Amino acid sequence: MTHAPRLALLRAALEAAERGWHVFPLRPGGKPPALHGEKSCTRTGICENGHVKWEQRATTDADRIRAAWSRAPYNVGIATGPSGLVVIDLDTPEHKGSSDAPCGAATFRALCERTGHAVPTTYRTRTASGGMHLYFTAPDGIRLPNTAGTVAPSVDTRAWGGYVVAAGSSTPAGRYEALCGAEAAVLPDWLMSLLRPAPAHPVGSLRLPAVGGSRAAVAALEAECAMVAAAPEGGRNVALNRSAFKVGRFVAWGDLPRYVVEVAFQEAGEAAGLTAAECRATIRSALDSSLRTARPREAA
Repeated sequence: MTHAPRLALLRAALEAAERGWHVFPLRPGGKPPALHGEKSCTRTGICENGHVKWEQRATTDADRIRAAWSRAPYNVGIATGPSGLVVIDLDTPEHKGSSDAPCGAATFRALCERTGHAVPTTYRTRTASGGMHLYFTAPDGIRLPNTAGTVAPSVDTRAWGGYVVAAGSSTPAGRYEALCGAEAAVLPDWLMSLLRPAPAHPVGSLRLPAVGGSRAAVAALEAECAMVAAAPEGGRNVALNRSAFKVGRFVAWGDLPRYVVEVAFQEAGEAAGLTAAECRATIRSALDSSLRTARPREAA
């Protein structure tokens, strides 16, 4: 690579840093971090007191950025968490490995329409694969997690623990280019409510909707919701999926309305600390699967 492209990538890194975004080098022409991993760490220099990962090494310091990009034509990574960013990643079907997968831009637009909001105007980039990144600033003091497909199909988010490839970088698939929006807008409240984990509250405060149906179906729903609400961290989503699947047979048999089951498990999942979007995606998937595979009542 000639000197000019290297300077262009350095300029892209410095421009991102001027916005207050913390950058770090990615492999030339690629997306993985160009920093050593924990297994190969020599515990010297910056890692003398323990391995320092890319999220902690990302910086806005111009001198450090110039020193790093003087070594190679690195692509530019933006650590979203330290940068105070939440980036909505709208994937393309090809990126999901199937031409039948939905387009992230379309499913996100549909989500906005269902919630009565316009697609937000903000700084955005076109990705190398033809997708789009929408940049938002996160509210102070809020640490949002990454998500994958929970907001809507083919829509991921990057926040703490995540990063995105900055405009000006390129891969064999193409370039990352800024499209519009000089500034990143503040994350809308309605989007934050989907992404922010609900604070866990005691199982005793779980409020199930009024349910009509067989006694066995109601008892099963109440028992499974209680199990979800009490699930330990790390096993909450698995518990929600398993319990919703089990109760799905009562929906298939006509003992419980689907919307009542969805509302009940939504309450239980949020009580456990899952985000609203995670709950909706998991419940929908579990019930769809249960309804497809439910055996007749006589054979159960």
